[in-house]
Amino acid sequence: MIRQFLVLLTCSWAFWGCGKGDQEIVENRQKVFKYNQHEGLTSLDPALAKNQANVWAVSQLYNGLFEFNEDLSVHPCLAKTWKVSDDGLTYTFEIRDDIYFHDSEVFPNGKGRKVTAEDFVYSFKRIVDKKTASSGSWVFNDKILKDKNGQISESGFEATSPTQLIIRLRKPFPPFLQILSMPYTYVVPREAIEFYGKNFGRNPVGTGPFTLSGKDWDEGTNLIMRKNKNYWRRDNNYNQLPYLDIVQINFIADKTQEFLTFKQGKLDLVAGIDPNTVDQLLNKKGEIKEEVLTKYNVQQVPYLNTEYIGFQLDPSKYRDPNHPFLDKRVRQAMSYAINREELVSFLRNNLGVPGTGGFVPTALPSFDNGTIKGYHLNEKKAKQLLKEAGYSEGKGFPEVTLYTNPVYAVMMEYLQRQWKAVLGIKINVEVNNFTNHQELVDNSKALLFRGSWLGDYPDEENYLACFYSGNLSPLGPNKTHFKSEKFDNLFEIVHQEKNKWKRHELFHQLDQMVMDECAVIVLFYDEVMRITQKDVVGLTANPMNIIHLEWVDFAEENIQPVAEK
Repeated sequence: MIRQFLVLLTCSWAFWGCGKGDQEIVENRQKVFKYNQHEGLTSLDPALAKNQANVWAVSQLYNGLFEFNEDLSVHPCLAKTWKVSDDGLTYTFEIRDDIYFHDSEVFPNGKGRKVTAEDFVYSFKRIVDKKTASSGSWVFNDKILKDKNGQISESGFEATSPTQLIIRLRKPFPPFLQILSMPYTYVVPREAIEFYGKNFGRNPVGTGPFTLSGKDWDEGTNLIMRKNKNYWRRDNNYNQLPYLDIVQINFIADKTQEFLTFKQGKLDLVAGIDPNTVDQLLNKKGEIKEEVLTKYNVQQVPYLNTEYIGFQLDPSKYRDPNHPFLDKRVRQAMSYAINREELVSFLRNNLGVPGTGGFVPTALPSFDNGTIKGYHLNEKKAKQLLKEAGYSEGKGFPEVTLYTNPVYAVMMEYLQRQWKAVLGIKINVEVNNFTNHQELVDNSKALLFRGSWLGDYPDEENYLACFYSGNLSPLGPNKTHFKSEKFDNLFEIVHQEKNKWKRHELFHQLDQMVMDECAVIVLFYDEVMRITQKDVVGLTANPMNIIHLEWVDFAEENIQPVAEK
């Protein structure tokens, strides 16, 4: 199949009539990897990397102190060495002295300068600066040492030399190195932020394996990242990374069309499947079809992703102070009315695990099946709870709207029918594009919404932080505005616990509180499925579903001419 190795021309298709020989074509060939982002891409600023589309893209353009490998262990990236004080409050890092920012017009003579510890201080302070409006401010706000005014102390982030960085915490936080692996904490240069201002998200300057010029981002069509020829990392044979010359991200909103484009050989990767294409890939047992394995590479691993239905729990967001969603019994009734096993089997061909436990997904090592009492289909109990709440057989229940995005429209309509059949309540389904849906949820304008939580780092704390009152949206992950003093107190205590088994036990208690209050309806725990063309090598799946394209290559060389814009 002729696809992968594309020739980028400096003129139009008419070039092929110019009499140039094949040798010049071979010399100009480029390795181009194409994938699709159906969600769309809002920014290439790591401080705004709150969804998968942004995370995947910025992970190719920037680096941080640490990174995750395939088994979810933390490995050093730009950090050379580090040590932690005995009390767990002071972290001292020695950063590499051979890292340079991308060449850019923001630097003298357009040449990228060396990264220093002060760049990390600037980047971290920028995240918590309200002017940045970073969706990741929560990762530092309640952790870093504060002054008497309640602001992050000047000594919270400190560069003591060009290569030494010190971070001081308010209290111990065992997974702190995981925090420093998140895209939010990638290093950026002050010069670029000041030069581009609010347009930095379209003109990224990082240290990563690929670079991007603003002219290479065609809104709604595609985005082209190019090889960073000065990248610092090399493979085990001392070959410079990345292997690829070009990464092209397409923006096909429809997942069915995305899969068709992949089958035509115009994409190298498809991640995730929707109900319209699941039957083409999996049999009813959830097994990958033999003909698929023959034609493509398929990777399937547990995913650090919990899919759920969320309720808005802040009474001030309701016109009616007695709205049924503010009654725990109603929320529980709606949860008991769902057949999760049928949902996963019927709509996803058993891709995923029915969400009958807590909010923490099965992909985490600490997951203990049966420890958290969640919700199974129980129509009798669902009807009884709704009756106790004063809405027997749905009588008097107001019309409400369930908000979702296009990929989950079919699944939400399935829930709509189940709630009508079991409880007699009418739920309207409103479908918005990804950006609008997220804005509705973040700004508490959706009283009932489909949500998903993709782990920022592989620790229970990251999931249960979604219910801590100090993390309210729009900037924090608490989209439901769940508030419980008992929960908050225990959540703060667990940060000081060093024994991992005791931490697991405390997190189980927190997870059970969330389930008892039914702040969310857990639908299923997802699984990562990636499909690539047969000649793609070096792309590994991981439970966090992050792609690192610096290691990706093609197994065989094919050439296809394509005109450059």
